[in-house]
Amino acid sequence: MKNLAKYLDGYVKESIIGPLFKLLEACFELIVPLVMANIIDVGIANKDTNHILKLGGVLILLGVLGLACSLTAQYFAARASMGFGTALRKDLYAHINGLSYTELDTIGTSTLITRITSDANQVQTCVNLVLRLFSRSPFIVIGALIMAFTIDAKMGVIFVIAIPLLALVIYGIMIITMPIYKRVQGVLDQVSLITRNNLVGARVIRAFSRQKDEIAEFKETSTELRDTQTFVGRISALLNPFTYIIVNFAIVAIIWQGGRQVNIGRLQQGEVIALVSYMTQILIALIALSNLIVNVTKGTASASRINDVFAVQTSMMEGTRTTGNPESEYKVEFDHASFAYAHARLDSLSDISLKVKAGQTVGIIGGTGDGKTTLVNMIPRFYDVREGAVFVDGKNVREYMYEALRNKIGMVPQRAVLFKGTIRDNMRWAKKDATDEEIYRALEIAQAKEFVDQKPEGLDTKIMQGGQNLSGGQRQRLTIARALVGSPELLILDDSASALDFATDAKLRKAISTMSEAVTVFIVSQRATSIKHADQIVVLEEGKMVGLGTHEELLKTCEEYREICLSQLSKEEVEAR
Repeated sequence: MKNLAKYLDGYVKESIIGPLFKLLEACFELIVPLVMANIIDVGIANKDTNHILKLGGVLILLGVLGLACSLTAQYFAARASMGFGTALRKDLYAHINGLSYTELDTIGTSTLITRITSDANQVQTCVNLVLRLFSRSPFIVIGALIMAFTIDAKMGVIFVIAIPLLALVIYGIMIITMPIYKRVQGVLDQVSLITRNNLVGARVIRAFSRQKDEIAEFKETSTELRDTQTFVGRISALLNPFTYIIVNFAIVAIIWQGGRQVNIGRLQQGEVIALVSYMTQILIALIALSNLIVNVTKGTASASRINDVFAVQTSMMEGTRTTGNPESEYKVEFDHASFAYAHARLDSLSDISLKVKAGQTVGIIGGTGDGKTTLVNMIPRFYDVREGAVFVDGKNVREYMYEALRNKIGMVPQRAVLFKGTIRDNMRWAKKDATDEEIYRALEIAQAKEFVDQKPEGLDTKIMQGGQNLSGGQRQRLTIARALVGSPELLILDDSASALDFATDAKLRKAISTMSEAVTVFIVSQRATSIKHADQIVVLEEGKMVGLGTHEELLKTCEEYREICLSQLSKEEVEAR
């Protein structure tokens, strides 16, 4: 938790005022038993009604002042904890966004979601309770002990024996439950992962009639979560019985010993009642403290998980360059580039060398898992090469600022991702101030203008989350248009026409090739027809470049390319220009 305390820096005043007013409330509470003792020993003993009424008024005043202090403390504690939670989530979200794909792949999406939501909420609740109760409960315990000694030193010994026993019980429960609460959050990660996979893959699950299997898996994980929470809950539940037993034995001892002291005239009846009240106050304070300990235990476990995320540093350091070399002969260059994913034993790409001039179209083809997407992901520096280098405009991509590099590139990923909002909102991701004319121009090139015009609301048509109210082909065409709106120097189409028919695919490629700007295009595709007319074609097999050249050259020199073409096209179509 101490590593996260910095998020209270902007709320120092609230963090001081909250506990301070709780201490004032505790002071008023500690005075109450003495007033009660005086009412009994003086007012009731002497049948002095005026004295009773006067001190009764004092009790009401103490109650009102205590309530006012409590409300003030809760207000400032809530302000501090909410501010803490907001700052923590903001910083955590920024940190996650600063991680490279490598770290995101390693940690996992579901656990990051849990840590920025459930764990952050748990820590925020912990801060709120600590500010309100952490100082109050010990103050009540210590204050009640001191007040007991002021009444009678021998009776105070009972308090001295009871309080360490109570502390021992609380500490023991905390030590046992803390690692279990951490395990609970880990199981919660699994529940989040299964839920996310089921919601995202609902169509696939239903297509294969796997609902029962998925329900069974979810039930099994949920049962594990329930059993773990039940187990730790039972341990935590022992806190109250044990504390009650100790306190009740202490009260019995006070009454028994106090009764003897009253008989010999050493104590008065009101003082014995005051001692019982102080022991009861200790019980109530320790019950609150025990609940606080449970929440602190949960909060500490959650804080540890959040700190684990903060401890993960990106393996990619941002450069400082904002521009490339305008006189560079090549727009993109791979210089003996090799890459391996985290914890992988083998390279996904090995010794790739490729030079691409501005305005050229490069086709990338190969089998599934041969590294096509990995290759193009290194251009915008989503991943860093293990060996070798990647250059854009004559400069190593490691030297660029992320924004400067990626503003040059229009990226259309394999999975068409659209965001909730209007079509216009989605089109403006690459250029916030894009005009409708620019948007329609991009839609026309992407072969999406026709179906957008058919929508009653045009660019104001609402898109559901993930574009679920559009077909696969419509989503792909909109993601291509979104990339084109920014007028990129480099356009990467990562198998982004797989849902398009051949005619639409051909129109799209023709429209891109006739763009007035000299756009360098990388086309990743499983279709030979999509890359057949490219200026250069890269053939990958098991992460190695086994062919490089034009369609006609590769038919003569690359057996792998020829096999791919013949598996998709007739011999006449393969050899046709």
